Amino acid sequence: MKRHKQFFQRLGAAAFWLAVWQCAAMAVGQEVFLVSPVQAVRTLLRLLPQAEFWQRVGFSSGRILLGFGLGVAVSIVLAVAAQAWHTADVLLAPVLQLVKATPVASFIILALVWVRGASLSVLISFLMVLPVLYGAVRTGIQSADPQLLEMTKVFRLPLGRRLRAVWLPAVLPAFRQGCSVALGICWKSGVAAEVIGLPNGSIGDALYRAKITLSTGELFAWTFVIILLSAGFEKLFLLLLDCVTRAVTGEVPQC
Repeated sequence: MKRHKQFFQRLGAAAFWLAVWQCAAMAVGQEVFLVSPVQAVRTLLRLLPQAEFWQRVGFSSGRILLGFGLGVAVSIVLAVAAQAWHTADVLLAPVLQLVKATPVASFIILALVWVRGASLSVLISFLMVLPVLYGAVRTGIQSADPQLLEMTKVFRLPLGRRLRAVWLPAVLPAFRQGCSVALGICWKSGVAAEVIGLPNGSIGDALYRAKITLSTGELFAWTFVIILLSAGFEKLFLLLLDCVTRAVTGEVPQC
């Protein structure tokens, strides 16, 4: 019952803001400046049957998710190393703080000197998610129960048993929350990199073309596509992570 109530509340909120958008578009009266939600949806439906549309979606999704995957792998390795060796922790701290504090646009412009436009979204997505996931894994490791760790030493449990009994239950909830945040950042920064790097056949390239040709309907349609892709991949990844968590620990972490 509570879930149904929340669903209808969200549906009502969405309908309210769509009505506000429609009223604003009618008040402006110029589609160059603001299209109506009906026109944005009509433009999106016109794009959907085109092969170029799906090629752009595949191009950008593959590179952005590759950057996310690299961020997951590297952040886990670095977090474990920093927890195990104080020297690694000291050396990594200023680098990760620098990555966290530097504006995305600065990274994109600097990275264009080193990599091709087609690979830019991979690098930027990786750099943006790295400090988020590193911090999440470190938080999870540090939350492990000291008494359980002491028991594993006393009974000399093998590494696999220790991972399953202590480390994974401690790390996975924080890691899940970190992934939820990182996936949103990943898509925003990855598409921003494409808008500046302009690799052919990307969503960012389509956004830039829509902007310079004043195709406001396409601009809104592609923005809607980015939102759907980001939300969809987040839900799918978290669902898969919950399945893995259930198989390993027997319970699903709550976020």
